[in-house]
Amino acid sequence: MMPSLEATVNAIVTGGKGLLAADERVSTITKRFTARGIASTPELRRDYREMLFSTPEISAFIGGVILHDETIRQQSAAGTPLVTLLKDRGLVPGIKVDEGTRPLAGAPGELVTEGLDGLRERLEAYRPMGARFAKWRAVFRIGDGQPSASCLHANADALARYAALCQEQGLAPIVEPEVLMDGDHPLDRCEQVTGAVLRAVFDALADRNVVLEGMLLKPNMVLAGEDCARQASVADVATATLRTLTRHVPPAVPAIVFLSGGQSPILATEHLSAINRLEGPKPWKLSFSFGRALQDEAMDLWRGRRENVPAAQRAFHHRARCDHAAALGQYRREMEATPD
Repeated sequence: MMPSLEATVNAIVTGGKGLLAADERVSTITKRFTARGIASTPELRRDYREMLFSTPEISAFIGGVILHDETIRQQSAAGTPLVTLLKDRGLVPGIKVDEGTRPLAGAPGELVTEGLDGLRERLEAYRPMGARFAKWRAVFRIGDGQPSASCLHANADALARYAALCQEQGLAPIVEPEVLMDGDHPLDRCEQVTGAVLRAVFDALADRNVVLEGMLLKPNMVLAGEDCARQASVADVATATLRTLTRHVPPAVPAIVFLSGGQSPILATEHLSAINRLEGPKPWKLSFSFGRALQDEAMDLWRGRRENVPAAQRAFHHRARCDHAAALGQYRREMEATPD
């Protein structure tokens, strides 16, 4: 019998645990491999992810792993399905199901995420493979007149339709509306747009009768654009982020797992811990669902070489331990000086 949606969500985020987003498309991970001189073959992509999944004691910090279609079908070097490897280590497997972004018709410069066609059948296939949750990402650019009402509506509706289909199939949906860091906008502009996005998303979820207790929200933190001349302090980011969530995310949502969105590993960790340390009501668990911010240090050390696996696993373990501490509001910069 499949666990309930609520049981799946709680298993992922219990005790300050978070998610490893290992769902990069082949084209995306190929770019990251190429930048480090690593050949992007199915075998090396498998070896890399197996290295992360098999890191000793990683389940103390990571509760679930988001997989790509390629990975959920792969076996370890020893012939064990990677999904089985995750389950044996107490990690909940999930699957990315959107098919990426395309230009939104009638809205120049804006994007809509596709993949709803045939989604019910794909979800039906992923569940027997071992997936217990799914993920769908929508992106919103900040610019002159952007995001438009058309962009907000199209992406919010797609997220809600996806979430409803997931729950129909017994899979907990991760709803990921990402306001991109691209641009020179200030912190308050990101806060305004993030609030509008969350409003649209939760209106759409209500229209589609999505059970909030059986989902996870994966939003961006409220950040100034990466090209903004005045970058906000860690304290200001934390305050703006929590204020936005308090205004727009219903307390019935059990947990919010932030994306890292291109932040450096340490800065993403610092922001998460600062948010959790703020006083005031927090009706949801506040944790992480990081991709590059969890992986980059390990990938830099691994470089596709078997002899580098122990050092890369130590780096991954260290970053996961720091992010787990941040989800409890207990991270301190001094932890970087005492790696595992």
